[in-house]
Amino acid sequence: MGENAANLGKTTAVMGIVNVTPDSFSDGGRHEGAQAAVEHGLRLLADGADLLDIGGESTRPGAAPVSEAEELARVIPVLSGLRAGTDAPLSVDTMKPAVARAAMAAGAAIWNDVSALTAPGACETAAELGCQVVLMHMRGEPRTMQAAPHYDNVVGEVEAFLLARASAALAAGVARDRIWLDPGIGFGKTVAHNLALLAALPRLVALGYPVLLGASRKRFIASLDPLGKEAGARLGGSLAAALRGGAAGVAAVRVHDVRETVQALRVQAAVASAR
Repeated sequence: MGENAANLGKTTAVMGIVNVTPDSFSDGGRHEGAQAAVEHGLRLLADGADLLDIGGESTRPGAAPVSEAEELARVIPVLSGLRAGTDAPLSVDTMKPAVARAAMAAGAAIWNDVSALTAPGACETAAELGCQVVLMHMRGEPRTMQAAPHYDNVVGEVEAFLLARASAALAAGVARDRIWLDPGIGFGKTVAHNLALLAALPRLVALGYPVLLGASRKRFIASLDPLGKEAGARLGGSLAAALRGGAAGVAAVRVHDVRETVQALRVQAAVASAR
């Protein structure tokens, strides 16, 4: 992921989302079958995605966990199918070390973990696999994370958590150049918390780790625009967040609307070059 991981050669890489779940907040059920998900992923690559993130367990607010066996049954055929059809970097979005291990064997190279390698043995597994790892901040867990989240200083607390998890990964043997950070927009945060973190992206980028930003179609956009009640009606807000990430120097943005995001980032980069 990013120039070091995949020689992408772009300022801001675009990670396309492939959800293989019946209940994800934006596109749950649309790509449940393996073949449908593979075809969707290939379309995202054709639209300009630099890499894909495949997830088999919804982490939307209130989502219930799924079993390891069910998650494996959802994601491994998709990863295998995509690997047969593309050389693009593939990521698995999972909290389970066993799923990450199977995903790497199926062709993934990135472990995107919303729980920041806090599961038993996760840090050691990441070190053994030698894969890229994304450490994300989440307050609580998906079923309860939006139940009145509170911070005294959201930016400082998220920063401290991410640095602590990076230190834990390093101590377990994960190479520093394999570690990414994600502030976790929408994961146990109010609208004000999300906005504060978007405003503070340069501070998080300055920590020295590549930053992944995932704000696509998130619910906070609807709080700012009542006409964005449906997830699919949040394109404008999603692009605004992606452009904020690009301007702040994040290494990648994780998005549903790949073509539009690629175009927006290209125009942003062209304007910056023209200056």
